[in-house]
Amino acid sequence: MPWLSWTVGVVLTVHSLYLMSQGLFNFGIALPLLAGLGLALLGWRWQAVQRWLHARVARQRAWRWCWRLAALWLATVVVFWGVLWRAGAGQPLPAPPAAIVVLGSGTPGGKPSPMLAARLDTALAQAARYPQALVLVSGGVDFGGTLSEGQIMGDYLRTRGLSATRIVQEERSASTEENLRFALPLLAGRGVTPQLPVLIVTSDFHTLRSRWLAEGIGYEQVGSMGAPTPLYMRCNAWLREYFSVIKGWLLRQF
Repeated sequence: MPWLSWTVGVVLTVHSLYLMSQGLFNFGIALPLLAGLGLALLGWRWQAVQRWLHARVARQRAWRWCWRLAALWLATVVVFWGVLWRAGAGQPLPAPPAAIVVLGSGTPGGKPSPMLAARLDTALAQAARYPQALVLVSGGVDFGGTLSEGQIMGDYLRTRGLSATRIVQEERSASTEENLRFALPLLAGRGVTPQLPVLIVTSDFHTLRSRWLAEGIGYEQVGSMGAPTPLYMRCNAWLREYFSVIKGWLLRQF
């Protein structure tokens, strides 16, 4: 058990620190980092912890209950990830979209993150499939940045041949809810009312919540398309989504 705790702890810690070194930091990274440090410390001090626990029966009972609760929580995470996996491809629209809305996802160093690049590449494929659709890119200025995600995303699409006349940039939002809410008046200004079909392009783990949020905000015909999440980011991104759904439910956003 000590070696297992130490090994898992080191792996979680190293992986989280690597993601942070790439300019990424969110709750889905911070929680595994804290868990990794805790498990590594537990493995290192295993014998001392066992002596402390065996000094009192109450401590042993509390320790067992902590592990049971942790196992129960992990079970809920696994079930939730199964739901995300099934929903990852997204939900098609019954009619061609009037607009394609691409949600932001970080621009470290003024460039799209691998996750955001995957979303933009997916949006380009959909834009080619539906040449009449506007393409709205959404995202404000990242912490420490100078350009908005919307601007960087628009530049990415223009550089790859998408006509500038089709691109609409939303540059104030700081969350998925704001992405979708701030997009509404910009779309309406280009003739795309909430009653018309809109396709949301985001990451595979994000399709379900983004569609729920859009419907709660007032989009009446909303579909979604999921871009693949890079493997090395998947667990952290999906863990963050677990807590984001809980937060959205508590705030009654959907």
